Formats: sequence, C-alpha cells, structure tokens
Amino acid sequence: MTTRKHLKTRIRERMARTGERYVTARRHVVDALPADAVDHGYRLRGGTHPDTAAVVNVLAHHGVVAGHTGEPLTEAMALGVGGGLGAGYILWEFKAHGTATLVLGFRNRWNYPDRWMRSLLERLEVPATHLETGGARAAAKSLDDALAAARPALVTIDLQSVGYWHLPPELEGYGGYPIVVYAIEGDRVHIDDRGLAPRVIERATLDAARARVGSYKHRLCVIEPSRRELGVDVLRSAVRAGLADAVEYLSASSDSFALPAWRKWARMMTGRDAKAWPRVFASGQGLAGALLSTYEGIQPVGLYGGHLRGLYADFLDEAAALLEDPAPAEAAVAWREAATRWQALAELVLSFDRVRELLAEVHTTVVEGGDATAPAAELWELRRSLDATAPVAQDALFPAIGDALEGIYEIERGAVAKMG
Repeated sequence: MTTRKHLKTRIRERMARTGERYVTARRHVVDALPADAVDHGYRLRGGTHPDTAAVVNVLAHHGVVAGHTGEPLTEAMALGVGGGLGAGYILWEFKAHGTATLVLGFRNRWNYPDRWMRSLLERLEVPATHLETGGARAAAKSLDDALAAARPALVTIDLQSVGYWHLPPELEGYGGYPIVVYAIEGDRVHIDDRGLAPRVIERATLDAARARVGSYKHRLCVIEPSRRELGVDVLRSAVRAGLADAVEYLSASSDSFALPAWRKWARMMTGRDAKAWPRVFASGQGLAGALLSTYEGIQPVGLYGGHLRGLYADFLDEAAALLEDPAPAEAAVAWREAATRWQALAELVLSFDRVRELLAEVHTTVVEGGDATAPAAELWELRRSLDATAPVAQDALFPAIGDALEGIYEIERGAVAKMG
C-alpha cells in the first residue's frame, strides 16, 4: 500500500473509533505523524501556515535554535513575533464562470506578505537578502546563485500556475505565497510547501508561477543566519514588539484590515448593499462555491493554514513563559475560545460531507508528495455542479452566519483587550 492509503486507513479507523468527521480525524492523525524525511540535506518538517512554516523550516535547516528552548523556532513563535493575527474579508465574483470566492485575511499584514516577512526577520535579528525584479533572467539567476551557495530560497508563486494543487483555470493569477526551493537537478527543482515528503517540479513551471503575478516581481528571500542561536534577550525583545504590533493592528478602525472586518462581513450576510450576500447570491448560483472557499479559508486543513487563532494562542503561552509574565497566557484562553467559534462557523457554512473529504484528501496528498489530480478533479467538478444547481437554502443560513460572526467579533475584541 502507498503511504497515502495507509494514512486514509488510519483516518477511517479513527473516525469509526471516535465518531469524528473525516476532516477532524485526518487532522489528529496527520498531527501525530513524524516529519523526518530528508532530501538533499534538507529536512521536510511540515507546517500549518505557508509563510511561517517557510521561515522556521529554513532557519531549522541552518541549525538555528531558540535560546529559551534549545530547539528550532516554532511556527507559533514566528507568527507572534511577526505581529500575530489579522482580519480581512474580500468577496470576489467571477461572473464569467458563475462563481464567487471569498478571501479571508487571518494574519497580521496578510495583504503585505513581503513586509510581514521583513519585519519578522528584522525582529529576530536574522540577516536576509530580499530581491525583486521584473526580469525573468535576473530572477532565475538569483535563484541559481542562492542554491549554488547552499542557501534554500523562499520564492513567491501563483498557486494555480504551480500546478500541484490542481486549482481550476479561473484561479490563474489569483495569487499565492512563499515556498522553499532547496535543490535543483537539471531542469527540475525540489520544493517544500509544508511537505512531509519531497516534491519535485519542472523548473519551467516554477519560473512561470513566479512570473504570473506581476506585482510579486519574482520575489525571493534568502535567509543567511549569522549565528546558530536566537538569544533569549533578542527573543524577548522580538516578542514584545510582536505583541505591541498585534494590539495596534487589530485595534484599528479599518473594516478591511482590522477586527471591524468581521462586523462588516456579518452585516453583509443580511444587508442590501451591492456586495451583500442576499443580493450577490439572489439566484443561488455561485453560493456553494463561496461557502466552500469560506470553509477552506477557515480550516487549518487547506491552502493558507486557516484562522490561526489556536496557533497564536500557542505563541501567547510560549511568550508568557519566555517573558515570565502570566498576562499573555490569560489572553491565550480568549483566543482559543475564538478558535472554537471559527471552527463552529466552518461547520455551519459547509454541509456537504463529500466536499469536506475531498478538500482534506487533496491537502493530505499534496503534503505527502503525491499526485492530487483525481481528488482535485472530483472536488472542482462537484463544486461546479453545486454552484449550478443552487442547493443551499439562504433564509436561515445567512442570519446564522451573521450572528456567528458578530459573536467572533466580540470575543476577539475582548481577547485584544486582555493583551493591551
């Protein structure tokens, strides 16, 4: 049997034993797996969120450890030092395809990932080279130079163009995140996208994915640590800066990039504005797809790492121990309550069990280095079918989503108050 079949068997066994849904059982099983595959001297350690995982995995590759633990920096610590959480909501309509996709921002500066990464590395006092260029040749050379110097490179790609997630053509140029390129052999490159096993793709595919979104300017970051330990004093300073950043960012009045975004979204569920859901989805068409993208955006199992509230609570616990201050741990309790509310919202917005299973299977297959063509094809065909047949009843669902979002908004406001 393949690794993926073994994994699916263990998931099914857990479902039978615990009564959990496929997605929940899958998360528990995968979390228990060892992430110790090594390829070209690079250890594949997995991860939750693409940006934080890329940074901590490359730091671990260089042998960098945190001074307070003697272990590689955690993803939670990277999330917190980088400024923690964010809030953002955008509804994109693809009228030509009869679909709509929801973009949710859950991380600080989610709309400026390059600024986020620079800030994180600067606070950690880790030297790094950040390169951008409009030219494909210069972009290719910068990557070649990094790999020739045995430096894994973080490159920003378009998710549809890179291929292995098997996203539909209408999402080409939609955007993406950084992945790690750690080796090159001829016309193929070895990459890490939170993987537990090696993934090799064509160099031409990678180059096209880097070039597809013009505003990315072939973005590349090469982390070049000057020391093997992130000192306790450095980390304490970085944590304090990250905490202050989080409070300022989330407390802002913007309804696009701060907590009021959740209240705005709640109002869009029952309002009559042009972008209100009762108007956008008056015919019912496209709604199933929007709910699917909402579910995927919230779930930790997916492209972007989910709502991140639980991961941030882990950071606050770690920060409390590092700073010898109980206040962050008290705020962690509130953020875990927020995480519970987000998970409940995910369950509310998507009632199609087969869609849940397919989303989890695509993610599992990609993480394990496999080919997700078959489950992805079924997933997108099912999504198109649901969009066309409009099987979702809106009258009760939309107000329920709005109420859930209002509750999340109030809990998260309280959580920020505990931090500041």
